[in-house]
Amino acid sequence: MKVVSINTSAIGRFITLEGIEGVGKSTQLNFVADYLKQKNRNVTITREPGGTPIAEAIRKLVLNSSFHDEKLTAEAELLLFFAARAQHIKNVIKPALQRGDWVVCDRFTEASYAYQGGGRGIDLEFITDLQKWIQKDLKIDCILLLDAPVETALDRTHHRTQFDRIELETCDFFKRARATYLTRAKHAPAIYHIIDASLPLKAVQSQIKHVLDKLI
Repeated sequence: MKVVSINTSAIGRFITLEGIEGVGKSTQLNFVADYLKQKNRNVTITREPGGTPIAEAIRKLVLNSSFHDEKLTAEAELLLFFAARAQHIKNVIKPALQRGDWVVCDRFTEASYAYQGGGRGIDLEFITDLQKWIQKDLKIDCILLLDAPVETALDRTHHRTQFDRIELETCDFFKRARATYLTRAKHAPAIYHIIDASLPLKAVQSQIKHVLDKLI
């Protein structure tokens, strides 16, 4: 978690970046933060799972691919993500929003719907119940869904030398996750903004600027 302070009286906003592996979230996370700083906004950059010492420890646990013969169940995976999210909300996200920061987060609850819901097949209603319990009144102002065909996105990850447990999932898993993202985006157009991440970098960032300018 990184905080960049700039004097401003602007109220805080909560922006999340979503998408499957290989769509460029890390690159665009920094772009969004830098663009907001140019607009004189205080920015807190964070990620999920993670953002706090306990949540980062959970991240290492849940993404570890070397548990030998014991397989992490889909239910345990989901609950671990929400445990990390509870720490994250209380100790990073809400305090930042209360002091007027714009919080820019690499993934949030929508990832649970896409990965554990769509990818793993967990009932979306159960995820909704967890969301209500853990998030309470916390609302997202803007979801930037970086979207690209699964084959295109995964092809961009071939240069990586290390993969975590979820990054090693099948193409079909990511197709289900992507489909869930797109379905949820269709039903929440007020906060979901689909960014065509298959385009060149400048074209992707132009789309993001357009969304942010409206939010600012």
